[in-house]
Amino acid sequence: MSTAILTARAARGTSGAMSAFLTSPFPVPRFLHALLLAAVLGLSGGPARAADGSTPPYEGDMLKLAELLGGLHYLRPLCGMTAEGQSWRVQMQDLLEAEQPSDERRSKLIAAFNQGYSSYAQVYRACTPAAAAAVQRQLTEGAKLAHDIAVRFGGN
Repeated sequence: MSTAILTARAARGTSGAMSAFLTSPFPVPRFLHALLLAAVLGLSGGPARAADGSTPPYEGDMLKLAELLGGLHYLRPLCGMTAEGQSWRVQMQDLLEAEQPSDERRSKLIAAFNQGYSSYAQVYRACTPAAAAAVQRQLTEGAKLAHDIAVRFGGN
């Protein structure tokens, strides 16, 4: 399996990757990064955070968001966005750092990211029109999820 897949021991990426993401010529909703950041910051200390280690009410959305990030981590470079490098993996790591999940939740979030990556790696070996459409769907769905999480559970 590719070393690009997120592991619990993955090294932190560079800020250049995020810069590449924000200036990408492939249409990326510029607000996606802001929404992810808002979701992460809002959840990292907001009242909706599960203080006792139980599963928070936004867990399903977080797992789906992790899966989308994994899919984007595979598909974006495949479709020519090589300048983004590790930016999607870095965003996942930022999410994990802000959430500070229990070991069990961390493992589930990482597994969802890896599932997103692997599921597209099994289907696409080249950037096809279907792969490009999948990227757009994931960007749209990710932006919506990040927004909904921040609005419903951000605590701000």
